[in-house]
Amino acid sequence: MAQVFNQADSPKLSLPGRSAIDLVSGPKGSKAVSLRLVEVPVQKPGDSLRGPHVHNYFEECMYVMSGEGITYTDTGSYPIKPGEAILVAAGERHVTRNTGAVPLVLLCFFPAPELMVGTEDVAELKPSAVVPAE
Repeated sequence: MAQVFNQADSPKLSLPGRSAIDLVSGPKGSKAVSLRLVEVPVQKPGDSLRGPHVHNYFEECMYVMSGEGITYTDTGSYPIKPGEAILVAAGERHVTRNTGAVPLVLLCFFPAPELMVGTEDVAELKPSAVVPAE
């Protein structure tokens, strides 16, 4: 059965250094996917930023709706801008930073209904990846 989800009715998530809205997920009735709208604000001195994390059992696909940023992964750093998408492999540690003058807005897709299972924060990326000091 088809379902329509409204952004205004979607729960806001409390994540460090960003705001997120859970548009589609298992708790909302999905059996196989999750979709989040994420906004990463312009970084200011002293801001609490999200550290690297990993999704052990599923990929993450991020589509840039507006703003500019860089996604740092175990395999390198990838500048992103509107109209582009980046696919992060399952098990690859990553973090995305806003590098522009306006909020970075991402539509994040996961082929899993529950994101907390297998998602964990990690202390750092592999030494080959470079993340600027915060």
